Amino acid sequence: MKAADLEQKFGDMDGWNAENDAATLLSNLGIKEALHYTPMKELSGKQKVRVLLAQALFGKPDNLLLDEPTNDLDLETVAWLENYLSEYENTVLVVSHDRHFLDAISTHTVDIDFGKIKLFAGNYSFWYQSSQLALRQQKAQNKKAEEKKAELQEFISRFSANVKKSKQATSRKKMIEKLNIEDIEPSTRKYPGIIFMPEREAGDKILDVHGLSASIDGTVLFKDVEFAAAKGEKIIFLSRDPRAMTTFFEIINGNQKPDSGTFQWGQTITPAYLPLDNSAFFNSELSLFDWLCQFTSDTTDFYIMSYLGKMLFAREEVHKPVNVLSGGEKMRCMISKMMLLNPNALVLDTPTNHLDLESIQAFNNNLVKYPGNIFMSSHDHEFIQTVCNRIIELTPNGIIDKLMEYDDYISDERIREQRTMMYS
Repeated sequence: MKAADLEQKFGDMDGWNAENDAATLLSNLGIKEALHYTPMKELSGKQKVRVLLAQALFGKPDNLLLDEPTNDLDLETVAWLENYLSEYENTVLVVSHDRHFLDAISTHTVDIDFGKIKLFAGNYSFWYQSSQLALRQQKAQNKKAEEKKAELQEFISRFSANVKKSKQATSRKKMIEKLNIEDIEPSTRKYPGIIFMPEREAGDKILDVHGLSASIDGTVLFKDVEFAAAKGEKIIFLSRDPRAMTTFFEIINGNQKPDSGTFQWGQTITPAYLPLDNSAFFNSELSLFDWLCQFTSDTTDFYIMSYLGKMLFAREEVHKPVNVLSGGEKMRCMISKMMLLNPNALVLDTPTNHLDLESIQAFNNNLVKYPGNIFMSSHDHEFIQTVCNRIIELTPNGIIDKLMEYDDYISDERIREQRTMMYS
């Protein structure tokens, strides 16, 4: 082949821009320019995952297969990936537990359940809401077929009217509008009963924090944290360093001492804490049943099984030793333990970790209705947006404290400038 032909082929493959495109992908996925020529063996595990994701995206392949691509990504990087894939012109097959991410990028949903594979038009939220509506209709024996059909048609019209203007959303809207009512089926999936019911109403004083500061190995995580939580507030804590939220939660739960400052819970507050690392709770050969008995005075079979049953543990599973449980099973145990307390304040450090979509959705639904206070960190955009009404960002130079929704917070230009300054 002649050099001119090779040059032509190289140009057709956009080879002249390859190095720049690779650098742009790496930077957008959080790999700083100083690391672009670093050998892979010198990168951390999380950095390697980001490089592999960039490798998959590079060259805009005709078919892109992504298995949990948002794992270990911060919220800002996930937002970039959402925008990138929502405008992607080729085929994308993705497995993810991130509902906001799925809603942003998908035109179809494939449900694999009980050994069957079914393809539905629409994103995750459309599939979930429509299948739940169909399930409610199935149980409503007194409704006429015409009424059910009209209700489903109204749901389709309302849902398709609220889509965003990306390529994926426009394509999805057309497919939903063409959908036959008969294609909407009740879901066969089971959702755990995650129900937090405060035993006592909280007083006016919830949590006061004064001048709290913390560091790890000389690195300042946060400094001079000062706030008072009002009754009913559901606060999301953010930071570019995830260690900041975990350290803060460990401090207010009495497990760690701050460098300086104080905190005080109100006298009427019964907090329940879901830590990021729960491994210490499961260094035991106790059965699942006996493990939960440790956290309540009522150890009757009926009482304990009512909580384990809510979390979808079958009778034959409760004799399993807790030290062999999966990550998701341990999370369900921890949630059961928290429900036993009937708390009026929840401290949740990345609560969707290891949970399947059904558990995440059930957890999310309950927290929206929960009447107590919530102090939370999360990488789940949908969780944050639907649950939280106050944002506190922990930085090495103080905090940003806003009474607003998360979507408004991340899109506000003045706050974006303030965040840049606070981390500088």
